Amino acid sequence: MISHPKHCTVELQALPSRIGQVRRIVSAQLRYWHLDALIDRASLGVTELLSNVHRHAQPDKLCTVEMELVLGRLMVSVRDHDPRLPVAGDIADLGPLATCGRGLAMVAAVSESWGARPDGDQGKVVWFTLPAPSATDRQPARPPRRATAEAPVRRFEPVAVEPAACAPVPAHTPAPVHTPTPVRAAAPVHASARSTVAG
Repeated sequence: MISHPKHCTVELQALPSRIGQVRRIVSAQLRYWHLDALIDRASLGVTELLSNVHRHAQPDKLCTVEMELVLGRLMVSVRDHDPRLPVAGDIADLGPLATCGRGLAMVAAVSESWGARPDGDQGKVVWFTLPAPSATDRQPARPPRRATAEAPVRRFEPVAVEPAACAPVPAHTPAPVHTPTPVRAAAPVHASARSTVAG
């Protein structure tokens, strides 16, 4: 997948297992562009175009899905290697059991405009457009909420406690103050005692 700020390209084989993956890519890219309102219609249109490539394209099923946001329009296109241009039926004229023409009729019903054009000598491009909501229509993302002084303060209701259920809490008593023990002066030594000790 190649993605730029307003352009995304995906190359794939148009197989049923890959179509679901491309729908998820389309959804993720539109969320990234803040175009969530277009996800359902764009995903439906891409699914129908890829299903047509899977059913009808020759000689292979290799194709490229491209999304581009230009001048307030989302352009979605699918390029394949089959030069035959598709023919769409009117969805109102198609019977409930019709197997051909329904895909393009659905694309026409959900899009603002659509079309098909040759792509060189060996391929074609089928496209549709959707109007992108303007920046004023889109809701700005809310910043994460942070606690401020204006935030509501949680209040707790007082709980009644029976006095017998709790042991009395002693009042705070200061730590005992350590008073040093007075040191007694040594008794004076008499001369006679000194001589006795010396002798």
